[in-house]
Amino acid sequence: MKKILFFLSLLAILSSFISFDEVVRAIKSGDAAGVSAYFDNTVEITLPGKSNSYSKSQAALVLRDFFANNTVKDFEILHKSDDSGSQYCIGNLKTSNGIFRTTIFIKQKGGKELLQELRFEK
Repeated sequence: MKKILFFLSLLAILSSFISFDEVVRAIKSGDAAGVSAYFDNTVEITLPGKSNSYSKSQAALVLRDFFANNTVKDFEILHKSDDSGSQYCIGNLKTSNGIFRTTIFIKQKGGKELLQELRFEK
C-alpha cells in the first residue's frame, strides 16, 4: 500500500512538471495554441506598451498575434522555481525583433496546472 501511495505521489509531481515543460516547448516553438491549452479562465499578459487581464480566448488571440509579429528563434531559461503548487520561470525569448525577457507563472488550480501570467518585456 505504501508503494502505491508513493508511486501516485510521484506521478502527480511529475505530471505538474510535464505541463510546465510543454508550455516552455510551445513558447520555444512559437506555438500559441500549444501555450493557450494551459491558460486559466483569465490570464494576465504583458507585452511592450500594454498589460491586461484577458479571457482565455482573448489571451490566445493576443499571444497568436505576438508570435505572428515576433517570429521565435529560441527560448533560454535563466531561472526556474517550483514552490508549493506554483511554478515560474524567467528566460530570454529570442525573436526576429529582438530579445524579450519572459516570465511564465503557472499555478495549480483544481488539480490542474494552469498558466496564470505571461510577460514579454524588451
